[in-house]
Amino acid sequence: MTAGRVMALDVGKARIGVALSDPLGYTAQPLLTLWRKSRGDDMRSLLRLIRKHEVTKIVVGNPLHMSGDVSPWAAKVQQFAEELQARSGLPVELWDERLSSVAANEILDDSGHDHRDRKYVIDQIAAAVILRDWMQAH
Repeated sequence: MTAGRVMALDVGKARIGVALSDPLGYTAQPLLTLWRKSRGDDMRSLLRLIRKHEVTKIVVGNPLHMSGDVSPWAAKVQQFAEELQARSGLPVELWDERLSSVAANEILDDSGHDHRDRKYVIDQIAAAVILRDWMQAH
């Protein structure tokens, strides 16, 4: 496990879900949903969060097809991850996120969360699922 906080991102076309580990790397917690504006604005917002939370590693959900093939969106997310690594100077790891949204919806169902306002939290819950899965594997 990496010392320091790990940030996980669920990068979508309209929103980016952000989750953080605790400082010891035991738990994954949803942090916020970043509504996308432009690539530059998104990067600046993420870099501020990275500094504020003393992040030492970033895990980005890799939206592969169910077959494992790289989807067109996965190619864009991979470019995003490369740019974030270059701009942050931190290690960025892509992590298979297949079924993370399904798991996030199950978590929200189990907690009785209203379907009408899920768009405000679903991405950060998905980011927490990505981070949890990454942490369990490491």
